Amino acid sequence: MEFTNGHNQSIREFLTCNKQVFEDKLLCEAKNVRGKIEEIQLIGNINLLRNAHKLVLFVVDEKEQEVEEFAEQEGIAWAKYSLTLALKIEWIQAIRRTLWDFLYEHDKINEKINSRDEFYQMENKVNDLIDKFLNGFFISYSSFKDKQLEDQRKLVENLSVPIIPITSMISILPLIGSMDRNRANIIEEKVLLEIGGRRVQTLIMDLSGIADMEMEAIQLFMRLLDGVSMMGCKPVITGLRPEIVQNMVDLDVKFGQNVETKGTLQQALDGYLNAENNKNASAGVLE
Repeated sequence: MEFTNGHNQSIREFLTCNKQVFEDKLLCEAKNVRGKIEEIQLIGNINLLRNAHKLVLFVVDEKEQEVEEFAEQEGIAWAKYSLTLALKIEWIQAIRRTLWDFLYEHDKINEKINSRDEFYQMENKVNDLIDKFLNGFFISYSSFKDKQLEDQRKLVENLSVPIIPITSMISILPLIGSMDRNRANIIEEKVLLEIGGRRVQTLIMDLSGIADMEMEAIQLFMRLLDGVSMMGCKPVITGLRPEIVQNMVDLDVKFGQNVETKGTLQQALDGYLNAENNKNASAGVLE
């Protein structure tokens, strides 16, 4: 490595004056990352070389707070764009090795002979700050990913219980996919809350899109029907598939008197909407 100046310079000045040398050495150290720099810049607008300089200057200036804040920013950026953690680890370790090479060359140029105590004090400061960066990065990365997963889980839960109001008193719950224990529990919780909040008097649950319903889910679904009835809402079931009916027969499951069944969703809608229209028309005549 050929350095520019260095004599009677601080380590910060030495790093700044030899920025290109630092980059060349860093890229040699991080062989796997070297070929990914442009890709990472394109995906996440993250300039690895610029950020490497930023980190080492924070470290040599002993700016602990700035290191921690920078780690948090980096963690969020890498998590947001799902960049590979292995590349980040290799990059930071390459920065560590390159920085130590520069510290050594700086002392050699300035003919500085450190005592053992001075060396260990420097080692403690430098490595501690880089370790703090790594630790803060991983905490920030994990926290962001956890929040993403939680947000996605909530979104899926809400999408899995799409209660659609038809009138002020009638709503539809079209269900599709498979019904397992977990989904049945989610549906029960959401449906009962919606009925209470919207004061739904008739809930039409269309099961024509349910491809499979586990035995335990059937039992939980029957419990939901009881809960709907207890809240003063009439449950109407439409679109029961033959295989689901067969499972119910095998379990000796029977709908209660409060539960109404229709062959299709359209049949149920026609019947209830016509009844409500007639009711409204009658009310208009009486007025």
